[in-house]
Amino acid sequence: MARGWESKSVESQMEAAETKRIKTRQVQLSQEELCLQRERESIELSVVRILRELDAAKHPRHREQLAAALAHLENQLDRLPHTGSTR
Repeated sequence: MARGWESKSVESQMEAAETKRIKTRQVQLSQEELCLQRERESIELSVVRILRELDAAKHPRHREQLAAALAHLENQLDRLPHTGSTR
């Protein structure tokens, strides 16, 4: 049952990403804005991956490393300027 829920979650994330891409195409963005948007999306995908790994991690040291990686990624997201088309 958990596997099915996870598959649906991944599917909905993929659909949301595609919807976001379509909206992005409709709005002309500068080269700098496109670069920032790609960087933000890449970091957000990394956050999702780290959260999944953190959920499955059992060893305390591994969980510490994942938590540190998550904090680093969130810090990177906070430092990125927001473009008009994201969030």
